[in-house]
Amino acid sequence: MQALDDLSQNIRVLLQRYDELLKENAQLRLDIENQRQELIRTHSELAELQQKNRRIATANALSAAETNEEALKRINALISQVDRAIAALKK
Repeated sequence: MQALDDLSQNIRVLLQRYDELLKENAQLRLDIENQRQELIRTHSELAELQQKNRRIATANALSAAETNEEALKRINALISQVDRAIAALKK
């Protein structure tokens, strides 16, 4: 009879531990999903900051001219290059 009681006790302990592991597993899955969402948000923020950085770099390149007259010359040169490229593509 003692062996049956021991077996019954062991089964109860085993089932209790199983329930605890199920709860822990569910919590870990929730943590993984939260981390995945945070990673997606961080990647989105990184892409946004990279785009902003490129815009700032472009603006700085254009504003590197010492005067407005130099900036206008630079813009006109860029427009001329674009016009030549378009004309070349039409041929």
